Amino acid sequence: MRDSAPRAVTAICQALEEQIEHGLLQAGHKLPAERKLSDVFATTRITLREALVQLEARGLVYREERRGWFISPPRLRYDLNARSHFHAMVQAQGRNAHTELLSAQAQPASAAVCGHLGLAPLSRVFSICRRRRIDGRLVLYVEHHLNPAFFPELLEHDLSQPLTELYARQYGIEYGQVRFEVAPTALGAQAAAALKVSAGSPGLRIVRVNRDRQGQVIDCDLEYWRHDAIALVATHG
Repeated sequence: MRDSAPRAVTAICQALEEQIEHGLLQAGHKLPAERKLSDVFATTRITLREALVQLEARGLVYREERRGWFISPPRLRYDLNARSHFHAMVQAQGRNAHTELLSAQAQPASAAVCGHLGLAPLSRVFSICRRRRIDGRLVLYVEHHLNPAFFPELLEHDLSQPLTELYARQYGIEYGQVRFEVAPTALGAQAAAALKVSAGSPGLRIVRVNRDRQGQVIDCDLEYWRHDAIALVATHG
């Protein structure tokens, strides 16, 4: 396959895509090291890396720092109209969910969070940072920012559990209206480190501003997803 770089990149992409389509390379399968793959395709590591990056952009493979390249699993269907939490959504699609608590503290809210929650400048909020896996793969880093007025002594609870269930059980609060803001993004240092990818990697940023059944804004979530991990769905009746 010693040919011009563009043709070599195309050929590598086609070969790997064919292997994936026929099930020879299955979801979660770890690809050989780049050096070995470059030998297989008789090309340079630079050309090979360009092909892998193109496949990554299409959601067919993904990379984890210090671990290598893997075949991407199917995307999770993320229904914007569903009143469901991460674990329930993942399990309903026959997959395994896991949440890891990274930090939880009371702190001054950023200007953006004050805006989302309708709080005065420098108001304090409960900030909870977590990362989440689907079938063992890191896919989501999320920052939850809660108005403490609705959740006294929140930090004393197990915050690795679904917050939706904690709200209902401990505070009698259920979600009402939810507003979403969705935009592609380059993952910042904190989100990238949590997801074990390089800073600047492509991602999807979802801002959820949540109200209770009485219409009061109670919290907001800043979600940073791997770009190939979800497919957004919205159904209107």
